[in-house]
Amino acid sequence: MKYEILTPREIRRYSKQIMINEIGIRGQEKLKTSRVLVIGAGGLGCSVLQYLTVAGIGKIAIAEFDMVDETNLQRQVLYGSNDVGKLKSVIAKNRLEHLNSFVEFEVFNLKVDISNSLKIIRDFDMVVDATDNFEARYIINDACIILDKPMIHGSIYKYEGIVSVFNYKGGPTYRCYNPALPDINFKNPAPLQVGLFGVLPGITGTLMANEVIKIITGTGEVISGKILLFNILNNTFNTSSVNNIPENHDIKNLLLSETS
Repeated sequence: MKYEILTPREIRRYSKQIMINEIGIRGQEKLKTSRVLVIGAGGLGCSVLQYLTVAGIGKIAIAEFDMVDETNLQRQVLYGSNDVGKLKSVIAKNRLEHLNSFVEFEVFNLKVDISNSLKIIRDFDMVVDATDNFEARYIINDACIILDKPMIHGSIYKYEGIVSVFNYKGGPTYRCYNPALPDINFKNPAPLQVGLFGVLPGITGTLMANEVIKIITGTGEVISGKILLFNILNNTFNTSSVNNIPENHDIKNLLLSETS
């Protein structure tokens, strides 16, 4: 059999994944020809990036503007003690290139905001929201709706994690789950203020990467229209439904109503 997309080395490398009937050669080829943007290279992003890299995603972009802090090292496993004070985006890219030389990486060493989100997201098949603040999530969500891109979302708090996929095949958006921005005085609690189990972002990020792989290969059931909520302290996993609100897909009018 002649393979036009995967090299013999790639077939050997991904052989265990290719053996799965639901993926096979065709699924692995889809992974190689896919382009995924991961926004945020903190705890969630580190886990997502590693598993997407070893899975054989063709191109992975990293959007991150922060630098490594010593308090990050308990959970952000791409970084080590010698990386403190260095750019996360650059360190992450270097680490990931060692994991898989077949993957192309691109770095956006900046903050994704309303001025650049459409330009950055436009060239990718889907976006992984590995951010840690509400403002960024709404910006990513709105850009994904405008450009018709799925948004794989994850968030964590203490020992609880949430995973969902928004804007997938016309499904609910992040605004359907969280209809409006919190009060202007609301501040996201930082991990240093509330504490955080170090393994939680790893578990959550792995589940997020799983959704990316399922979407690309067309396997399994995507967590669209639902929220997966899990608690690693008492080992509970629950899902709840998210209503698809048509008005939340009309971003232009929605934003106009918010500013009026």
